[in-house]
Amino acid sequence: MRARKGYKVKDGFDSGSAVPRRQLGRELRRLRMEAGLTMEAAAQAIGRSAPTLWRMEKGGSPMRPGDVAGMCRVYGADDRTTEALMALATETRSRGWWRSYHGAIPKWFDTYIGLEQAASELRVYNASEIPGLLQTRPYAETTFHADRPVVSDKEREEKVTLRLKRQALLTRRTPPAPQLDVVLGEAVLLRSLADQTAMAEQLRRILDEGRLPNVTVRVLLLANSLACTPDARFTLLTFPPDRRRQPEPPVAYVESLTGALYLSEPAEIDSYNQVWEAISAAALSEDDSLKMISTQIERYQQQ
Repeated sequence: MRARKGYKVKDGFDSGSAVPRRQLGRELRRLRMEAGLTMEAAAQAIGRSAPTLWRMEKGGSPMRPGDVAGMCRVYGADDRTTEALMALATETRSRGWWRSYHGAIPKWFDTYIGLEQAASELRVYNASEIPGLLQTRPYAETTFHADRPVVSDKEREEKVTLRLKRQALLTRRTPPAPQLDVVLGEAVLLRSLADQTAMAEQLRRILDEGRLPNVTVRVLLLANSLACTPDARFTLLTFPPDRRRQPEPPVAYVESLTGALYLSEPAEIDSYNQVWEAISAAALSEDDSLKMISTQIERYQQQ
Protein backbone atom coordinates (compact mmCIF):
# COMPACT_ATOMS: atom_id res chain seq x y z
CA MET A 1 0.00 0.00 0.00
CA ARG A 2 1.16 3.51 -0.63
CA ALA A 3 2.57 5.19 2.42
CA ARG A 4 1.31 8.58 3.59
CA LYS A 5 2.57 11.03 6.22
CA GLY A 6 6.07 9.63 5.90
CA TYR A 7 5.27 6.06 6.95
CA LYS A 8 6.55 3.38 4.62
CA VAL A 9 4.82 0.01 4.37
CA LYS A 10 7.43 -2.72 4.69
CA ASP A 11 7.44 -5.92 2.73
CA GLY A 12 7.13 -8.84 5.09
CA PHE A 13 4.18 -8.17 7.42
CA ASP A 14 1.68 -10.97 7.85
CA SER A 15 -1.76 -10.55 6.37
CA GLY A 16 -5.20 -12.14 6.51
CA SER A 17 -8.17 -11.54 4.24
CA ALA A 18 -7.65 -8.25 2.41
CA VAL A 19 -11.18 -6.88 2.32
CA PRO A 20 -12.03 -7.39 6.04
CA ARG A 21 -8.65 -5.89 6.98
CA ARG A 22 -9.35 -2.78 4.97
CA GLN A 23 -12.90 -2.48 6.31
CA LEU A 24 -11.72 -2.82 9.89
CA GLY A 25 -8.95 -0.30 9.33
CA ARG A 26 -11.39 2.29 7.98
CA GLU A 27 -13.74 1.83 10.95
CA LEU A 28 -10.91 2.18 13.47
CA ARG A 29 -9.64 5.29 11.71
CA ARG A 30 -13.15 6.78 11.82
CA LEU A 31 -13.42 6.08 15.57
CA ARG A 32 -9.99 7.58 16.22
CA MET A 33 -10.83 10.76 14.35
CA GLU A 34 -14.23 11.06 16.07
CA ALA A 35 -12.37 10.77 19.38
CA GLY A 36 -10.18 13.69 18.32
CA LEU A 37 -6.92 11.72 18.59
CA THR A 38 -3.95 12.18 16.28
CA MET A 39 -2.28 9.02 15.03
CA GLU A 40 0.70 9.65 17.32
CA ALA A 41 -1.48 10.20 20.40
CA ALA A 42 -3.60 7.13 19.64
CA ALA A 43 -0.52 4.98 19.05
CA GLN A 44 0.89 6.02 22.42
CA ALA A 45 -2.42 5.30 24.15
CA ILE A 46 -2.66 1.76 22.77
CA GLY A 47 1.04 1.00 23.18
CA ARG A 48 1.92 0.74 19.49
CA SER A 49 4.13 2.76 17.16
CA ALA A 50 2.56 5.28 14.79
CA PRO A 51 3.71 3.32 11.68
CA THR A 52 2.12 0.16 13.12
CA LEU A 53 -1.16 1.98 13.71
CA TRP A 54 -0.97 3.43 10.20
CA ARG A 55 -0.67 -0.09 8.75
CA MET A 56 -3.65 -1.23 10.80
CA GLU A 57 -5.79 1.63 9.54
CA LYS A 58 -4.75 0.96 5.94
CA GLY A 59 -5.59 -2.74 6.24
CA GLY A 60 -1.95 -3.77 6.13
CA SER A 61 -2.05 -6.45 8.85
CA PRO A 62 -4.50 -8.81 10.58
CA MET A 63 -5.67 -7.89 14.07
CA ARG A 64 -6.63 -9.83 17.17
CA PRO A 65 -10.09 -9.22 18.66
CA GLY A 66 -8.46 -8.32 21.99
CA ASP A 67 -6.38 -5.60 20.34
CA VAL A 68 -9.48 -4.20 18.67
CA ALA A 69 -11.35 -4.19 21.99
CA GLY A 70 -8.52 -2.19 23.55
CA MET A 71 -8.54 0.34 20.73
CA CYS A 72 -12.32 0.70 21.00
CA ARG A 73 -11.99 1.47 24.72
CA VAL A 74 -9.44 4.19 24.00
CA TYR A 75 -11.67 5.64 21.27
CA GLY A 76 -14.82 5.52 23.40
CA ALA A 77 -16.77 3.14 21.14
CA ASP A 78 -20.03 1.67 22.43
CA ASP A 79 -20.46 -2.04 23.18
CA ARG A 80 -22.34 -2.81 19.96
CA THR A 81 -19.65 -1.23 17.79
CA THR A 82 -16.90 -2.97 19.75
CA GLU A 83 -18.52 -6.38 19.34
CA ALA A 84 -19.01 -5.86 15.60
CA LEU A 85 -15.39 -4.81 15.09
CA MET A 86 -14.10 -7.69 17.20
CA ALA A 87 -16.03 -10.08 14.95
CA LEU A 88 -14.56 -8.37 11.90
CA ALA A 89 -11.08 -8.75 13.41
CA THR A 90 -11.62 -12.52 13.44
CA GLU A 91 -12.25 -12.39 9.69
CA THR A 92 -8.96 -10.56 9.10
CA ARG A 93 -7.07 -13.67 10.17
CA SER A 94 -8.78 -15.98 7.68
CA ARG A 95 -6.59 -17.66 5.10
CA GLY A 96 -7.38 -17.82 1.39
CA TRP A 97 -6.54 -20.82 -0.79
CA TRP A 98 -3.49 -18.99 -2.17
CA ARG A 99 -1.78 -19.05 1.24
CA SER A 100 -0.64 -22.61 0.54
CA TYR A 101 1.75 -21.02 -1.99
CA HIS A 102 3.55 -19.23 0.84
CA GLY A 103 6.93 -18.80 -0.81
CA ALA A 104 5.51 -17.75 -4.16
CA ILE A 105 3.74 -14.57 -3.06
CA PRO A 106 5.41 -11.28 -2.15
CA LYS A 107 3.48 -9.78 0.77
CA TRP A 108 2.51 -6.73 -1.27
CA PHE A 109 0.94 -9.03 -3.90
CA ASP A 110 -0.83 -11.16 -1.31
CA THR A 111 -3.11 -8.17 -0.69
CA TYR A 112 -3.88 -7.93 -4.39
CA ILE A 113 -4.93 -11.58 -4.68
CA GLY A 114 -7.37 -11.11 -1.81
CA LEU A 115 -8.86 -8.05 -3.49
CA GLU A 116 -8.96 -9.79 -6.88
CA GLN A 117 -10.88 -12.70 -5.40
CA ALA A 118 -13.43 -10.31 -3.83
CA ALA A 119 -13.90 -7.99 -6.82
CA SER A 120 -17.03 -7.90 -8.96
CA GLU A 121 -15.28 -6.02 -11.79
CA LEU A 122 -11.67 -5.87 -12.99
CA ARG A 123 -10.57 -3.35 -15.59
CA VAL A 124 -7.03 -4.09 -16.75
CA TYR A 125 -4.74 -2.09 -18.99
CA ASN A 126 -1.38 -3.57 -19.92
CA ALA A 127 0.97 -2.21 -22.57
CA SER A 128 3.87 -4.53 -21.78
CA GLU A 129 2.55 -8.09 -21.38
CA ILE A 130 -0.55 -10.24 -21.32
CA PRO A 131 -2.27 -10.04 -17.90
CA GLY A 132 -1.82 -13.03 -15.62
CA LEU A 133 -5.49 -14.00 -15.75
CA LEU A 134 -5.14 -14.70 -19.50
CA GLN A 135 -1.69 -16.29 -19.63
CA THR A 136 -0.82 -19.81 -20.74
CA ARG A 137 1.80 -21.80 -18.86
CA PRO A 138 4.62 -21.23 -21.43
CA TYR A 139 3.96 -17.49 -21.42
CA ALA A 140 3.87 -17.34 -17.61
CA GLU A 141 7.11 -19.32 -17.36
CA THR A 142 8.84 -16.96 -19.77
CA THR A 143 7.69 -13.78 -18.04
CA PHE A 144 8.66 -15.07 -14.60
CA HIS A 145 12.11 -16.02 -15.91
CA ALA A 146 12.52 -12.50 -17.32
CA ASP A 147 11.40 -10.82 -14.08
CA ARG A 148 13.24 -13.16 -11.69
CA PRO A 149 16.11 -14.82 -13.60
CA VAL A 150 17.91 -16.03 -10.45
CA VAL A 151 15.05 -17.84 -8.66
CA SER A 152 15.11 -21.61 -8.40
CA ASP A 153 13.12 -23.83 -10.73
CA LYS A 154 10.97 -24.93 -7.78
CA GLU A 155 10.10 -21.36 -6.82
CA ARG A 156 9.35 -20.42 -10.43
CA GLU A 157 7.08 -23.45 -10.80
CA GLU A 158 5.23 -22.45 -7.63
CA LYS A 159 4.71 -18.92 -8.93
CA VAL A 160 3.48 -20.13 -12.30
CA THR A 161 1.07 -22.63 -10.73
CA LEU A 162 -0.34 -19.92 -8.47
CA ARG A 163 -0.87 -17.59 -11.43
CA LEU A 164 -2.69 -20.26 -13.41
CA LYS A 165 -4.85 -21.22 -10.45
CA ARG A 166 -5.98 -17.60 -10.04
CA GLN A 167 -7.61 -17.87 -13.47
CA ALA A 168 -10.34 -20.12 -12.06
CA LEU A 169 -12.18 -17.03 -10.79
CA LEU A 170 -13.21 -16.21 -14.39
CA THR A 171 -15.48 -19.27 -14.53
CA ARG A 172 -16.45 -19.74 -10.89
CA ARG A 173 -20.11 -19.95 -9.91
CA THR A 174 -20.03 -18.92 -6.24
CA PRO A 175 -19.56 -16.06 -5.75
CA PRO A 176 -20.40 -15.00 -9.31
CA ALA A 177 -17.39 -14.60 -11.60
CA PRO A 178 -16.23 -10.98 -11.93
CA GLN A 179 -16.51 -8.94 -15.10
CA LEU A 180 -13.04 -8.72 -16.67
CA ASP A 181 -12.41 -5.93 -19.18
CA VAL A 182 -8.91 -5.96 -20.66
CA VAL A 183 -7.19 -3.48 -22.96
CA LEU A 184 -3.87 -4.70 -24.37
CA GLY A 185 -1.26 -2.48 -25.95
CA GLU A 186 -0.60 -3.48 -29.57
CA ALA A 187 3.05 -4.19 -28.71
CA VAL A 188 1.92 -7.06 -26.47
CA LEU A 189 0.78 -8.97 -29.55
CA LEU A 190 4.04 -8.33 -31.37
CA ARG A 191 6.40 -9.38 -28.57
CA SER A 192 6.64 -13.08 -29.22
CA LEU A 193 7.86 -16.00 -27.18
CA ALA A 194 10.92 -17.74 -28.61
CA ASP A 195 8.57 -20.55 -29.61
CA GLN A 196 6.18 -18.86 -32.00
CA THR A 197 3.83 -21.84 -31.97
CA ALA A 198 3.51 -21.33 -28.21
CA MET A 199 2.85 -17.64 -28.82
CA ALA A 200 0.10 -18.52 -31.27
CA GLU A 201 -1.41 -20.76 -28.57
CA GLN A 202 -1.23 -17.88 -26.12
CA LEU A 203 -3.13 -15.57 -28.44
CA ARG A 204 -5.65 -18.31 -29.12
CA ARG A 205 -6.18 -18.54 -25.37
CA ILE A 206 -7.06 -14.84 -25.37
CA LEU A 207 -9.64 -15.45 -28.10
CA ASP A 208 -11.15 -18.32 -26.12
CA GLU A 209 -11.36 -16.31 -22.90
CA GLY A 210 -12.75 -13.34 -24.81
CA ARG A 211 -15.78 -15.43 -25.75
CA LEU A 212 -16.79 -15.82 -22.11
CA PRO A 213 -19.82 -13.65 -21.29
CA ASN A 214 -17.95 -11.87 -18.49
CA VAL A 215 -14.71 -11.18 -20.40
CA THR A 216 -13.91 -8.54 -23.01
CA VAL A 217 -10.53 -8.03 -24.67
CA ARG A 218 -9.61 -5.04 -26.82
CA VAL A 219 -6.42 -3.68 -28.34
CA LEU A 220 -4.99 -0.15 -28.11
CA LEU A 221 -2.92 0.64 -31.17
CA LEU A 222 0.60 1.97 -30.67
CA ALA A 223 -0.32 5.13 -32.54
CA ASN A 224 -2.92 5.98 -29.88
CA SER A 225 -1.29 4.78 -26.66
CA LEU A 226 0.89 7.76 -25.75
CA ALA A 227 -2.05 10.16 -25.83
CA CYS A 228 -4.03 8.03 -23.36
CA THR A 229 -1.83 7.17 -20.41
CA PRO A 230 1.73 7.44 -19.08
CA ASP A 231 1.28 4.19 -17.11
CA ALA A 232 2.33 0.93 -18.71
CA ARG A 233 -0.17 -1.10 -16.72
CA PHE A 234 -2.77 -0.76 -14.00
CA THR A 235 -5.89 -2.50 -12.72
CA LEU A 236 -9.10 -0.94 -11.43
CA LEU A 237 -11.04 -3.14 -9.03
CA THR A 238 -14.69 -2.63 -8.10
CA PHE A 239 -16.44 -4.59 -5.33
CA PRO A 240 -20.00 -5.82 -4.83
CA PRO A 241 -22.33 -4.20 -2.27
CA ASP A 242 -22.19 -5.57 1.28
CA ARG A 243 -25.44 -5.75 3.25
CA ARG A 244 -23.64 -6.06 6.58
CA ARG A 245 -21.33 -3.04 6.38
CA GLN A 246 -20.08 -0.22 4.19
CA PRO A 247 -19.09 -1.51 0.73
CA GLU A 248 -15.43 -1.76 -0.15
CA PRO A 249 -14.43 1.33 -2.16
CA PRO A 250 -12.81 0.90 -5.59
CA VAL A 251 -9.06 0.37 -5.77
CA ALA A 252 -6.50 1.28 -8.42
CA TYR A 253 -3.60 -1.19 -8.36
CA VAL A 254 -0.32 -0.12 -9.94
CA GLU A 255 2.48 -2.68 -9.85
CA SER A 256 6.23 -2.35 -10.23
CA LEU A 257 8.99 -4.97 -10.10
CA THR A 258 9.49 -4.71 -6.32
CA GLY A 259 6.19 -3.43 -4.96
CA ALA A 260 2.81 -1.93 -5.69
CA LEU A 261 0.54 1.02 -4.99
CA TYR A 262 -3.01 0.47 -3.75
CA LEU A 263 -4.85 3.74 -4.41
CA SER A 264 -8.33 4.30 -3.01
CA GLU A 265 -8.73 8.03 -2.37
CA PRO A 266 -11.67 9.43 -4.39
CA ALA A 267 -9.43 11.83 -6.34
CA GLU A 268 -7.06 8.99 -7.22
CA ILE A 269 -9.88 6.75 -8.41
CA ASP A 270 -11.39 9.61 -10.42
CA SER A 271 -8.04 10.13 -12.17
CA TYR A 272 -7.71 6.47 -13.10
CA ASN A 273 -11.33 6.28 -14.19
CA GLN A 274 -10.69 9.21 -16.54
CA VAL A 275 -7.58 7.50 -17.91
CA TRP A 276 -9.54 4.28 -18.40
CA GLU A 277 -12.27 6.13 -20.27
CA ALA A 278 -9.65 7.68 -22.58
CA ILE A 279 -8.05 4.28 -23.20
CA SER A 280 -11.44 2.67 -23.75
CA ALA A 281 -12.46 5.34 -26.25
CA ALA A 282 -9.20 5.03 -28.21
CA ALA A 283 -9.05 1.21 -28.27
CA LEU A 284 -10.35 -0.88 -31.14
CA SER A 285 -13.80 -2.38 -30.83
CA GLU A 286 -14.04 -5.86 -29.38
CA ASP A 287 -14.71 -7.42 -32.80
CA ASP A 288 -11.85 -5.55 -34.50
CA SER A 289 -9.53 -6.45 -31.65
CA LEU A 290 -10.31 -10.16 -31.90
CA LYS A 291 -9.80 -9.99 -35.69
CA MET A 292 -6.41 -8.36 -35.14
CA ILE A 293 -5.43 -11.07 -32.67
CA SER A 294 -6.57 -13.76 -35.13
CA THR A 295 -4.44 -12.21 -37.88
CA GLN A 296 -1.42 -12.21 -35.59
CA ILE A 297 -2.02 -15.88 -34.77
CA GLU A 298 -1.87 -16.69 -38.49
CA ARG A 299 1.43 -14.82 -38.82
CA TYR A 300 2.99 -16.78 -35.99
CA GLN A 301 1.78 -20.04 -37.45
CA GLN A 302 3.33 -19.23 -40.85
CA GLN A 303 6.79 -18.35 -39.49
